[in-house]
Amino acid sequence: MRNFIRFIAPSFLLNFYRNYKKVATRKQLLKQEQAGQSLTEEQLIEQLTYAGIQKNDAVLVHASLSKIGHIKDGPITIINALKAVVGETGHILMPTSPNAGYQLDYVRNLSVFDVNETPSKLGAISEVFRKLPGVVRSESVTEPVACWGPTAQWFVEGHFQELTPYSAQSPFGRLAAAGGKILYIGVTLANAGTSLHVLEDAITDFYETVYFPEIFEVSIKRADGTIALVLTKVHDPAQSAKRRCDELLPLFKEKGVYQEVKIGQATTLVFDAKKMLDVMVAAYHEKGITMYSPHGVNE
Repeated sequence: MRNFIRFIAPSFLLNFYRNYKKVATRKQLLKQEQAGQSLTEEQLIEQLTYAGIQKNDAVLVHASLSKIGHIKDGPITIINALKAVVGETGHILMPTSPNAGYQLDYVRNLSVFDVNETPSKLGAISEVFRKLPGVVRSESVTEPVACWGPTAQWFVEGHFQELTPYSAQSPFGRLAAAGGKILYIGVTLANAGTSLHVLEDAITDFYETVYFPEIFEVSIKRADGTIALVLTKVHDPAQSAKRRCDELLPLFKEKGVYQEVKIGQATTLVFDAKKMLDVMVAAYHEKGITMYSPHGVNE
């Protein structure tokens, strides 16, 4: 329903509603700060540990800063907490898409994607994270991922020149291969469902046509400063409007794919990335289950 409303609603109404929510959220966070209720790094470390994040983990993080509650010193505090929990041998990944709308609209208006300079549109935590020393960003025009850790380059290097951004060579695919975890902090599959798309790229002749027919040639300024032309597919907005991502949650719960905890005030889902993909592939082959048909093709 969320995607359908987004598809049909005029952009000025969506922007008005978003701005209204931002103002209300800022007021609430200010009250928490003034009341001395700010979360500290130590508290976040304790909560992340309770959530099952451990030393050596590779963790893909989707997070809404405002849903967590007021954090002392802002995004850097939760980033430092994540680093402390996974340790120097662990990895932190964050999606850093430069586009908050439809991929089709984005690429049609794109002059060049600059890996080093184009900001993330996926929230303050991801934007602070991608600019930190030691963090590398994948060279995907539509779905770049930033990564920190000893083998961060391995997670991101396969993304360049992939025709679709969720392939086995993408950070999303490699996270599943590495047995990593996915944290949804204050968000759900409905507004942070990138890992669901790994199924679409993993299945030959996927029965839904999720990509727009046209293949786009776009410019990317790579991390080394060189300019390259790459080909990319983008999602078809008409198909995207049919997504019912959160209706997959009961299946994932039944199969033991995730647990639900709290990080600050935010309801948080902790997913096993490999098990998530394995369950999706099996459910697809058995019943045709996808985010577009979460109860099967004969529902």
